[in-house]
Amino acid sequence: MPNIYKELEKRILILDGAMGTMIQRYDLDEDDFRNESLTNHEHPLKGNNDLLSITRPDVILAIHKQYLEAGADILETNTFSSTTIAQADYHLEHLVYELNYEGAKLAKQACEEYTAKDPSRPRFVAGAIGPTNRTASISPDVNDPGYRAITFDQLKVAYKKQATALWDGGVDAFLVETIFDTLNAKAALFGLMELMDERGATLPIMVSATITDASGRTLTGQTTEAFLISVSHAPLISVGLNCALGARELRPYLQVLAKEADVFVSAYPNAGLPNEFGQYDQTPEQMADEIEVFLKEGLINIVGGCCGSTPDHIEAIARRAAQYAPRQFEYNSSKV
Repeated sequence: MPNIYKELEKRILILDGAMGTMIQRYDLDEDDFRNESLTNHEHPLKGNNDLLSITRPDVILAIHKQYLEAGADILETNTFSSTTIAQADYHLEHLVYELNYEGAKLAKQACEEYTAKDPSRPRFVAGAIGPTNRTASISPDVNDPGYRAITFDQLKVAYKKQATALWDGGVDAFLVETIFDTLNAKAALFGLMELMDERGATLPIMVSATITDASGRTLTGQTTEAFLISVSHAPLISVGLNCALGARELRPYLQVLAKEADVFVSAYPNAGLPNEFGQYDQTPEQMADEIEVFLKEGLINIVGGCCGSTPDHIEAIARRAAQYAPRQFEYNSSKV
């Protein structure tokens, strides 16, 4: 079986780009988010993109293959919101296992096809575990600062259920991503480690936080260094940053990780900052130009794109990354 650790020692690995951006190109309607079992579901489902792994697997598989064709080494599963917590908005908690299992299988199918074409360059599946739409650290009620809409234990149970299905579906690693609340992430890590203990086996764990604005902090107020310290107890393969900012804005915080982390470092920024209509205007070459600064400074081991990025963006980034060596550091072997 290909070893992602060994590949990371050789070169910079390319992560795929945005799933939602690509799904928008298909101009899907409500019927695309339904299958026979959901025909009479009483609640609107359009916009629940994770559901497409079940109702339109052809679309998700096609997007995965476009990213692999563009040069991606790591595919994220289409499971960003596939927890019971997030799916409660659509009253689809009962489909969580299927969403994650099928999402993992689709990405695995695509990766196996492309690995078979070129065994010297194996492709990997990262099980995408999003932050949910709840925060364990902040009260949603300004009149009751002590109130929490979710508990640590509830988060842990939801993340563990998601991870179980992702593992069963064949992922090569877990990616706890777009972390705006480190307490949520710690619940996810606790659930993952508990699952691994129960199975007597391990899978690599990647984490990626999001710096929400120019203050350089997460939504719950942590600096990049504080975030790193908060998750450093876990057996991580990588730590990184994604979303919210473009590459240019992300650079100073990435420099902190590159200096302090004893694991691989990842970055997948947005395609610039959104315009007044919420659209991303940065071209593939513009995004690649900004990311090339990371490459020249030796800051990263894994790079890709988040919101607004497409296979064209990933292709441009992959072309630049191939010209540079990965970040060098003293690896903490106890993390493996």
